[in-house]
Amino acid sequence: MIRKMYLAVLALGVLSVSCSSDDDATAQQPETSTLTLNLSDLEALGNDFVYEGWIIVDGSPVSTGTFSDVTFPKTFQVLSAQLASASTFVLSIEPALDLDPAPAATKILAGDFVDSSANVNSNLVADFSAAAGTFILATPTDADNTNEESGVWFLDNTTGTAVAGLDLPALSDGWVYEGWAVINGTPISTGTFTDPAMADANAASSPYKGDLGNGPGYPGEDYLQNAPTGFTFPTDLRGKTIVISVEPSPDNSTAPFTLKPLLKTVATDATVHTSIAMGTGPVQSLSGTVNR
Repeated sequence: MIRKMYLAVLALGVLSVSCSSDDDATAQQPETSTLTLNLSDLEALGNDFVYEGWIIVDGSPVSTGTFSDVTFPKTFQVLSAQLASASTFVLSIEPALDLDPAPAATKILAGDFVDSSANVNSNLVADFSAAAGTFILATPTDADNTNEESGVWFLDNTTGTAVAGLDLPALSDGWVYEGWAVINGTPISTGTFTDPAMADANAASSPYKGDLGNGPGYPGEDYLQNAPTGFTFPTDLRGKTIVISVEPSPDNSTAPFTLKPLLKTVATDATVHTSIAMGTGPVQSLSGTVNR
């Protein structure tokens, strides 16, 4: 009888210790709170990149989690103490396999918290409200003057002397501009650039340009040879759409990114070698709300 009572007391003691340990572990779990993102016009990034949210706490970034699909609202659990003291929310674009714990340079949205919410926008990329542009149709990289409607160059020759045709703000780190000609519904790049007053990155290496040279020292492209499958070069850009987009760098997509500050559909009777003004693009800024 005494042995049975001893075993029962021992069992109760073990149970008591076990329950106490579980209670202590539960009590030590840090408290979390919900962070809700409601963002507009974001596009999926493909398999190589993800979006990552950050809160700025005492001047330092703290990750709130990553996502790849762009359906909203979207919620994340964040340490309550950090979320309560956060001053700012930032959204960046990160490699899907990311060994760097710090935010990448490619930051797309940001906004300061006021009480329980932050209104975020893409002004940290640049403010495109005053963006303007001009281009001409011409093919200066060959000696054939019968295909001038097959090239687009972002310059302004109104005064008789060529000057930069794009009035665009400087971009923050991690972003570049890219020109596009949308031909039969498919955008074909004219090249990337950061300075509208200089040639774009593929001026010397473009597979499409003619054999005479690189063209003027401004962004642009001649679509004269080596056409992509399904296209024929030279082409006719009259009736086609010319776009300036803002692209993350690095970029794994062959299509324009969400931000498109300038756009112009060329008139079907447009005159070559004559300045054509661009209009406001379909997406000049991104925005949303973040609630804690």
